[in-house]
Amino acid sequence: MEKFLIKGGAPLEGEIPVSGAKNSALPALAACLLTDEAVTLRRVPRVRDIRTMERLLEHIGAAVERSDNGRVTVQAAALANPEAPYDLVKTMRASSLVLGPLVARTGRARVSLPGGCAIGARPINLHVAGLEQLGAVISQTHGYIEARAPQGLRGARVHFDRITVTGTEDILMAAVLASGETLIENAAREPEVVDLADLLTRMGARIEGAGSSLIRVQGVERLHGADHTIIPDRIEAGTFLIAGAITGGDLLVTGCRPDHLGALIQKLRQAGCELAEPDASTLRVRRPGHLKATDVTTEEYPGFATDLQAQYLALMTQGEGISFITETIFENRFMHASELLRMGANIRVEGRQAIVAGPSRLSGAGVIASDLRASASLVLAGLVARGETLVDRVYHIDRGYERIEEKLARVGADIRRVD
Repeated sequence: MEKFLIKGGAPLEGEIPVSGAKNSALPALAACLLTDEAVTLRRVPRVRDIRTMERLLEHIGAAVERSDNGRVTVQAAALANPEAPYDLVKTMRASSLVLGPLVARTGRARVSLPGGCAIGARPINLHVAGLEQLGAVISQTHGYIEARAPQGLRGARVHFDRITVTGTEDILMAAVLASGETLIENAAREPEVVDLADLLTRMGARIEGAGSSLIRVQGVERLHGADHTIIPDRIEAGTFLIAGAITGGDLLVTGCRPDHLGALIQKLRQAGCELAEPDASTLRVRRPGHLKATDVTTEEYPGFATDLQAQYLALMTQGEGISFITETIFENRFMHASELLRMGANIRVEGRQAIVAGPSRLSGAGVIASDLRASASLVLAGLVARGETLVDRVYHIDRGYERIEEKLARVGADIRRVD
């Protein structure tokens, strides 16, 4: 099993590029099932979850053409097998994203309950309830969700009891081919939802309000092909900003969207970092002095992203004072704390809150990644720890980061992949 071997102590300096957003590319790939014409997606990251989704589309019946420059073309001319089997999707939460497109396009779908990171419940019941509002008949048997709408879906008012990104995306994709008007209330406002709506609009959908809590969709009879570029990955960009801050370096994060990172930028500045925008797609991070302990509470966008909580917690082990990291999205997302304790961090977890006392002088150790973002936090800790850190189970980080060890090495990190 592959691992990362990291020797800490080097400040990161130079330019580090951001890939396309995994969490935007996954629903975009699922949206390709909504038309029989070719859809070309650009800036698709080459990460494990994307490869899994591409294999799933091929299993369903789509032709997938990949190129080395991040371009993927999908043509779903015929969907002979509208099913997402367990063996294909057991490592990926995003498998539920094909549920809405398959029901909308073919009138039926059979999708395995999703797998992925063990960070708490991400209930698919919100997707199911929304599809039922659109007229689908749904049952659950043997670990699968089965949906049928032989007469097609019809527009309806869909209200989410809690904000759900993948639920919003799934219902949005189903609604574009439903007859009549659909209102999605308490919708997720994340940039990835807006990016999906932009793609669907290019394909001929009629959507208003994406990026707000109320999305209005007028159903159309069919969609056509399109060419679309995926937005930059704000979580990867945020991880690199924190990497520059934790190592005391001078780092340019290029190809990003600063307007998607407002909450993190604010917290980094409160912690004593300097951030500048040399241009519209670049952020520069420097830390001229000591880090200050700064509290963080995760929230839905535009609040502080839960997918950056683990990385920020690693940063706060180097902050002077006491910081409180409160997790409101997932109930089991502090599993990285025990591994950071092995490296010398001073952390106490109480329910949904981690209390961090710093600064701690971290030392290298053997640690195990428990999920995608936890693995990133351990890499960040390894960058400042004395001695060698060996991060095991890096297949987690490969699910969402494109060649992260190569990118970090090019800006001065002593990190390499080992067997």
